[in-house]
Amino acid sequence: MRSIRKMGGELCLFAAALFGPSLVAAEPATVPAAGRQEQLQQQLDELQRRLDIVTEELRTMKEEVAVPGEPPLASQHGLGPGASKVYAKKHGVSIGGYGEFNYKESLSTGDDTYDFVRLVLYTGYKFTDRILFNSEIEFEHASTGSNDDNGEVSVEQAYMDFLLAEQANVRAGLVLVPMGFLNELHEPPFYHGNDRPSVERQIIPSTWRANGVGLFGQLAPGLRYRTYAVTSLRASRFSSANIRDGRQNGNRDRAQDFSWVGRLDYSPTPGLDLGASTYLGNQGQGDDLTVGAVTEEVDAFMGMYEGHVQWHYCGLELRALGVYVHLDDTEELSANAAEAIGEEMWGAYAELAYNVLPLVVSRSDQYLAPWFRYSRFNTQEDVPSGFVADDAQDREDIEVGLTYKPIPQVVIKTEYRYLEAEEGSRPDEYRLGAGFVF
Repeated sequence: MRSIRKMGGELCLFAAALFGPSLVAAEPATVPAAGRQEQLQQQLDELQRRLDIVTEELRTMKEEVAVPGEPPLASQHGLGPGASKVYAKKHGVSIGGYGEFNYKESLSTGDDTYDFVRLVLYTGYKFTDRILFNSEIEFEHASTGSNDDNGEVSVEQAYMDFLLAEQANVRAGLVLVPMGFLNELHEPPFYHGNDRPSVERQIIPSTWRANGVGLFGQLAPGLRYRTYAVTSLRASRFSSANIRDGRQNGNRDRAQDFSWVGRLDYSPTPGLDLGASTYLGNQGQGDDLTVGAVTEEVDAFMGMYEGHVQWHYCGLELRALGVYVHLDDTEELSANAAEAIGEEMWGAYAELAYNVLPLVVSRSDQYLAPWFRYSRFNTQEDVPSGFVADDAQDREDIEVGLTYKPIPQVVIKTEYRYLEAEEGSRPDEYRLGAGFVF
């Protein structure tokens, strides 16, 4: 909405348009009659021009009051563009969200499904220029009824920011752990495929959130960081397949153990992003483990180390990520779980895409990109003595697909997934779906 000062200026312009020519016309005649008639016509033309300006300004003001404009979506502080809307507000409430749904065909089992995977609502409030609240509430699999599998409503993040300076700002609450590409920025139009990359689900347990407090900011042009102290995972829930079940999700988190996570991202030139993150801390959380006939607690210190790079250039997109995990006390954890818990885990993937639409339709705002992703990961790279590694967890994914965006906020995706493991079989998949963000 226009400011009062601006509106006052426009009213002055309106008054000048109405009365200015009359005042000039009232001056004593000092020119011949023909000259006065020409002068009067010029004044009338000027009056009409000014009235046209005022009419256009009033029309614009009316439209802006009826439908306030919104700034374009843009990522800030590592979050997705939709999740960043509150930062663009001057004050008050911000609302955004995203959703995605897809059809999955398991080609060898016939276990086909059509799932509204998630519907997410972002709500935020800008109290002042320096204090804000932001949140993400997720509805998974469309329903939470007692007969529905995995349906739930969760608070994915809910935190307060205290914006002190460009170099250092404070964040506290339920935060997304800043590891990898997709744990923080997971809105459907901004990654390829209907399913998130396996490495960022099995090794980095996205979506991974925890209660905590920390700092974020920009240390130099293009150099950004985030660092938090967060409640640790619960190692007693780890399995041979992954560490996902160890997530606490903010629901009365066990807080006997905290971990430190830090991340650096650097953009030396537009289109190129380099980054790394580290997560360190005990994951035992005081849980009792049953080891033979003995009950005991362990520290279960874990280190997770991740590096990533992405490059966008003239329609070409390259992305790569690698992650390594080392976990202590796996002998006790394995005995408690009655299966091998990996002492070492690792994963990596590389992705290539190219927006071909400008080659066919020049100056098009739409997007059409074929893409390819290769992933390799193993949660059983090394297991404690006395246990045998489960080779079914030494896995390889080959994915090829197509991503189409009629507008930047809406995406249609399709892909074929060729899935392999060192032992056992994994059914190949075909997926077709869509997503949106606002």
